[in-house]
Amino acid sequence: MNRTTAAGMTGMTLGALLTGSVVLASPTAAVSAWTKPSAVDWATCPAFSDDELGRKLSEEQLAKARQLVDRMECGTISVPRDYDDPRGEQITVALTRLKATDQKRRLGTMVLNPGGPGGSGYLMPVEFVATGVELDDRYDLIGFDPRGVGRSTKADCSDGGQGGRPQPGPVTKEQARKAYDQTVKRNKACAESNPELIGQLTTENAAHDVDRIRAALGEKKISFYGVSWGGWLGTVLRSIHGGKIARMWLDSPAPPYSRTDVATELRAEATDRNFRRMAAWIAERNDEYGLGTTRRQVVSAVEKMRKSYDEEPLTFTDIDLTVDGALISQAAGSPSFNWSQMAQVLSELRDAEGPNAPPTVRKVFGSPPSGAPSGTDKTANLAYHCNEDLGSRSFESAWNAYQKRLKRYPVTGRTTPVAPACAGWPLAVNKTPLKRHGGSLMLSGHRYENLSPWEGVVATQKTIGGTLVRMDDDVHGSAIKVPGCVTKVLAYFETGRTTDSCPTRPEPA
Repeated sequence: MNRTTAAGMTGMTLGALLTGSVVLASPTAAVSAWTKPSAVDWATCPAFSDDELGRKLSEEQLAKARQLVDRMECGTISVPRDYDDPRGEQITVALTRLKATDQKRRLGTMVLNPGGPGGSGYLMPVEFVATGVELDDRYDLIGFDPRGVGRSTKADCSDGGQGGRPQPGPVTKEQARKAYDQTVKRNKACAESNPELIGQLTTENAAHDVDRIRAALGEKKISFYGVSWGGWLGTVLRSIHGGKIARMWLDSPAPPYSRTDVATELRAEATDRNFRRMAAWIAERNDEYGLGTTRRQVVSAVEKMRKSYDEEPLTFTDIDLTVDGALISQAAGSPSFNWSQMAQVLSELRDAEGPNAPPTVRKVFGSPPSGAPSGTDKTANLAYHCNEDLGSRSFESAWNAYQKRLKRYPVTGRTTPVAPACAGWPLAVNKTPLKRHGGSLMLSGHRYENLSPWEGVVATQKTIGGTLVRMDDDVHGSAIKVPGCVTKVLAYFETGRTTDSCPTRPEPA
């Protein structure tokens, strides 16, 4: 692999990162230099619980999913753990296939990835078709668990926990230093628990694995749909195996640089931007929420609440909840599908005194978390991030940046991280090669979302090319959830014709 350290990146400017100019590199060795890909070892699919199969589905969709599972195929392939040593230790990647129902008009194979990193895509073909993204008539749909995830070869260093619930009230420098030290300790223990495998959990290796799936299925080219980190996977896949990609759509793709510190700043700005949209929406409904008749009045009211609850946190006796400024900041940073509920939470908390929680606060924050599986592997999530994070990991840099965010975004800055997620990660950093290729490519970004901010999506398009569609909503990965847009996604994969627009998810009435 093409390895480097974070030290050489510290002086690079945000402008250079946003153009993608710092990440361009030569592709890795050609596949022809590797061992011959293994065939798919097909086997009987495992049984799936309703929680596992239906955690994203309605009852009607779950019934359809059950029918789809009956015709789904399950298998595994062997891939090199380390592509620099292709004849060395082999690991397993698990995959599924829904064959095209119209074999006479079949267009090929399409690989799907839901993001993460660490997200399981094993059941994604079933979820796609059950929710109306019916690409299985002319495509064989492939779901898979990336290396380190789900039913593929994985590592587990999650026993260390996350350090417990943070103390209510403003974060002091002493508390931040303690959180930083705990992060360093956990990261070091995690990486050293199985460095041979954990060190090989990179997007570049996952992209090579996807190409191995292509070869094992006997396809000269594959199509690809990815969301979020799946968009980053698609970006890397296209860069190093571009000649083997037919059609590709990347929704809410991650930016084309592996800098957690830069990504934190972009997300903070995007969250504040969307909060101001929310404030304008609340102001139009002052009769209902009573937080102000103008955006400025609402912003001022919520900022006062954030400061007040940080100075005097309020603990309720009927639910396990202490309200401080972080909770106010969390409510204010919600996407539009939660605006009405979170606006009511803010309205109730404006004059709350306890000892019991107001009704909406109790409803939102008083319920225990769902027992359904999250679908994201925590160890893989950490490893993929930290094996590629070229940003600063020092405490002083992170603390100073956090203080600046609090001043710049007095309402929503409170929920941004105080410690770098990859602090103390001891393994080598993989600098991922990116390169433009010809051929068909669609990207969709969401102007107001904060997980994959619009600026990062623009940077990806500038780096790898393609046609970029802007959706003026704030919902991460919503291209296939908006009826008018999913129609264009389907049309693109069926005809290859690109589009320069997509209907936007409407804001709440």
